[in-house]
Amino acid sequence: MRRATILVLLIALLSVIAPLPLEALNVRGHLLKSKTFLSPAFFLHPGSVSNKFYYDVPFPRGHLALKSFNAEVVDENGVPVPLHETYLHHWIVEPYYALKNSDSADAQKLPKGIIARNSGVCTKTLGQYYGLGSETRHTATWVPDPYGIEIGNPEKPPQGYEEKWLINVHAIDTRGAIDKLGCTECKCDLYNMTIDEYGRKLPKDYIGGLNCCYDQTQCKVREGFNGDLRKLFLRYTVTWLDWSDAVVPVKIYIFDVTDTSPPDETSGTACKIEYQVEECSPENRAKNECIDVKVTKEVIPRGGDIVFGVAHQHSGGIGASLHGQDGRLLCASIPSYGNGEEAGNEDNYIVGMSTCYPKPGSVKIEYCKDADR
Repeated sequence: MRRATILVLLIALLSVIAPLPLEALNVRGHLLKSKTFLSPAFFLHPGSVSNKFYYDVPFPRGHLALKSFNAEVVDENGVPVPLHETYLHHWIVEPYYALKNSDSADAQKLPKGIIARNSGVCTKTLGQYYGLGSETRHTATWVPDPYGIEIGNPEKPPQGYEEKWLINVHAIDTRGAIDKLGCTECKCDLYNMTIDEYGRKLPKDYIGGLNCCYDQTQCKVREGFNGDLRKLFLRYTVTWLDWSDAVVPVKIYIFDVTDTSPPDETSGTACKIEYQVEECSPENRAKNECIDVKVTKEVIPRGGDIVFGVAHQHSGGIGASLHGQDGRLLCASIPSYGNGEEAGNEDNYIVGMSTCYPKPGSVKIEYCKDADR
């Protein structure tokens, strides 16, 4: 089976500035705002897959400090849909810069959109600001005071562009599936897939993964099973503050355990997103030692204080942790599994990831140019 372990880290670049001003410790004194939106509708029938990108989605506008972003899949009546019916493989949200006057003669040579990526470390993938999966209903995304994620700064877009937002939702309808877990793990034989979404032949040792459950693919369902076509949405709630000097900006870093960039590179160009977990050997199974551990080393582009950390894992995951070069534990994130049928407590699914919230200023990362990855 293939797994993904991704760690999201918010870092405040405070290591070279003075202590926080008194007003920064009282950010909540400013008006906290919140609004709930719906993504464009997507449609699923039993066994089908939707993995679409939606551009210029509804989002708060202005120079703001994001404090949280929470999301879940709901039906057309606003009722939360359980994972054993519609598996939320992942959702991501990120800003981009859109060309204002794309029809003008001068604009014909310019890109219509430029992704406004996070601060690292995967430069070719994982550029989102927020992103979760099945764990979305019980995973905290709150950015603690006095910190915030700065968006809508009018000085950031290139000339002639404006900031907009996109959402990607990857959902799998497992109603009537002959193997629900296999469908959510995107096993290629269940999808009858031998090529990826670009028509390229898959390697023989590629058993399953994103290349087999792309948009409009179909996982096997029981013969004779009938289910209605469903109209679904990603419902998301954004909480924010108006930007002010009282807010301390943070940087977003996403680490991928599959990153195999050479030690002398810090660009994260080798983030593969997923990897193959080999089957447990009979010897280890007999000793109840069927645990697969994967480790990578990273160089972060800058130092600062860790403000927030959380991991993203799929079923079977037991946790992720971030350690300093000296081995000390910096942050850990552990999954919780459901034990029922209702949305948010689905049996054997990861329904939440614990979030790491160090005491402000207590966990620092120092950037060393010559450090090992």
